[in-house]
Amino acid sequence: MNDTALPALQIEAVSKSFGAVNALRNVSFSVPRGEFFGLLGPNGAGKTTLINSVAGLCRLDKGVIKVMGYDVSADYQSARRALGVVPQELVFDPFFTVRETLSFQSGYFGIKNNDDWIDEILAGLNLVEKAETNMRSLSGGMKRRVLVAQALVHRPPVIILDEPTAGVDVDLRKNLWLFIQKLNDEGHTIVLTTHYLEEAESLCSRIGMLKDGELVMIELTDRLLQRDKECLIRLRVKALARTGLKPLESVLPDVLRVDSNEYLIRLSSPSEIENTLRDVRELQYEIDAMETENEDLEDVFLSIMKANPDHCE
Repeated sequence: MNDTALPALQIEAVSKSFGAVNALRNVSFSVPRGEFFGLLGPNGAGKTTLINSVAGLCRLDKGVIKVMGYDVSADYQSARRALGVVPQELVFDPFFTVRETLSFQSGYFGIKNNDDWIDEILAGLNLVEKAETNMRSLSGGMKRRVLVAQALVHRPPVIILDEPTAGVDVDLRKNLWLFIQKLNDEGHTIVLTTHYLEEAESLCSRIGMLKDGELVMIELTDRLLQRDKECLIRLRVKALARTGLKPLESVLPDVLRVDSNEYLIRLSSPSEIENTLRDVRELQYEIDAMETENEDLEDVFLSIMKANPDHCE
């Protein structure tokens, strides 16, 4: 469809169950054209099920998904042409070289004489030296680069990256994001899922968060990081010599245990720090170290996952 007012990705009241497991529960949101959107959530939140549904690999129980205005069920062929997906799994054909793999992928979409674009992708993903290497000879990181290249070979306007940098080296992550950012600057819509929250924080203009199959938050990244201008303190207490002390998280509000002796405490303002430290001492904890810090996306993510709100704001 040529209607530029339509969103790149539209999710409308989507639900999907596998037996007794509700993988997606009435999920609705849209991604405008040209946006770099982050989809976050813990393992089992429903991210991969949603991506598979967008790609037409999973039949929905309820709801509608459209890519560039094309219904992924009613107009699957047009929707699939508009979409490039980089899956988590390393799926590849062991009998072909990297270049052959990309050429065949072009053929699947009816694209001929695609060598110039393939060369650009190979260069952008640092695969030029591996172009004539058989796929089964590549390292895991190199195979993941080829998966990214395969998703881009037909120049889709919408690109979904499902944990694209999991288990790869720092150089690949840097080169990949430079290349993907270039595509986004040129107008491609990017949807990213990642456990590297610093990636989402630096790349995504807006973030959606899934938990237990529900969309619990969707907001501009900047607003998430500035919400309420809260103050955070990271508090480490000495290893407890006595038993029977009440857990801090059960006594003080807005306390998140990071490990056995470390806590993240959210305060409404820095003026509350002194009173909070006094309360901790009155609970007979010995403070080993304390530092204040600015809230980052990891802190916001952990807070939202812990809060389990009843609805999306």
